[in-house]
Amino acid sequence: MSEDEKVTPQRGAAPETIKRLEDEGEVAADYLEELLDIADLDGDIDIDVDHGRAAVDIVSEEDGGRWLKRLVGDDGEVLDALQELTRLAVQAKTGERSRLMLDIAGYRKARKAELTAVGNDAVARVRASGERVSLPAMNPFERKVIHDVVAAAGLVSDSEGVEPNRYVVIRPA
Repeated sequence: MSEDEKVTPQRGAAPETIKRLEDEGEVAADYLEELLDIADLDGDIDIDVDHGRAAVDIVSEEDGGRWLKRLVGDDGEVLDALQELTRLAVQAKTGERSRLMLDIAGYRKARKAELTAVGNDAVARVRASGERVSLPAMNPFERKVIHDVVAAAGLVSDSEGVEPNRYVVIRPA
């Protein structure tokens, strides 16, 4: 692990699970470091274990990560593709499917905050009307955030439709 990587274990998880997830993060970090070198981009890689997944963040102090944002793309499409490629690299190395979560320049963190507000608004509408509320189509990451918000509020949510038009429906419990 290079000096610009940081690993933070998750509390309450079994030591062997934490070790496996940290190993996934290390493999992902190596893959992403090579990618950054090829693209001639500077970035620090932070490795964490979050909600039972390896989480890898690429961050940069330079220009507020402006150059890294090219790796995010419009609406996170490039980030989603890089995450899938990184998961495949981890699977090739470990032999196991990875649920690794990749964030670049804080995009997912900011998007999670936006989606939490959307989810809370939808929860309020369901509570006020007693009727189900359907949200626009979202990618799997976005739907997961909404499902978490709805569950925390004590309501029920389901994903409906077929990719790429899958969406969340929220209803009273």
